[in-house]
Amino acid sequence: MPEPQLTYYQIADRVTAFSSTRHGGVGQGNYGTFNVNRYCGDAPEAIAKNGSSLCKLLGIHEDHLVMPHQVHGTGVTQISKTFFLLSEDIRRHVTEGIDALITNVPGVCIGVSTADCIPIIIYDPEHHAAGVVHSGWRGTVANIVEAAVASMVRSYHSRPERLVAVIGPGISRRNFEVGDEVYDAFAVAGYPMGSIAVREEKWHIDLPMCCQLQLEAMGIPSANIRMTDICTYEQSDDYFSARKLGIESGRILTGIVLR
Repeated sequence: MPEPQLTYYQIADRVTAFSSTRHGGVGQGNYGTFNVNRYCGDAPEAIAKNGSSLCKLLGIHEDHLVMPHQVHGTGVTQISKTFFLLSEDIRRHVTEGIDALITNVPGVCIGVSTADCIPIIIYDPEHHAAGVVHSGWRGTVANIVEAAVASMVRSYHSRPERLVAVIGPGISRRNFEVGDEVYDAFAVAGYPMGSIAVREEKWHIDLPMCCQLQLEAMGIPSANIRMTDICTYEQSDDYFSARKLGIESGRILTGIVLR
């Protein structure tokens, strides 16, 4: 069984943070080779083998890999120790329709799936707690970052000025072409359109920059925010891109494990 090839982020001691690549799994075609998302049409046996291989690499129990079924909303769920006392069906129900997870439980990988949308990792070094966020354009307009940070403040007494964040692989402004209705949605939401959008044949919007602005608006210092600058559309040989490969393709997993 090949070992998953991950892009790691050095956030802090006692933390493993990463995004998966397309390499090191058993998937075929547009799911090749490493995909662990069960909602994108991949073969269940390939998903299971890849998930098992990832958990082995991370050194966690297989049932401690937690990924929600995302719906481009602003739902946030806290993964506590009691989550793992629930049946598998109930755990799936709890993470249904959720686009961000937070936890302070060691030995658990919380992760979100993307294939052009923007994944964000948030870490609280003061309280050793973490969050992961799936921010597509709809979630960005609705400010899911605000919901995730607010949940960490409520649950762990996190102080935004102490948080650190990684904005992971996603589509760049150069390749994120949108219609007027999407541009208008960002404008109505109050984004500085002169900074985040450029008009070519159609509008192009800078989703990673939008996420950075949201993080800064929540009080996270710009110096604490790392931008990976990986464009999934341009680097689709290494990272899944739904715009390049189609929606029937694999997904990147961006996750964090507290040790």
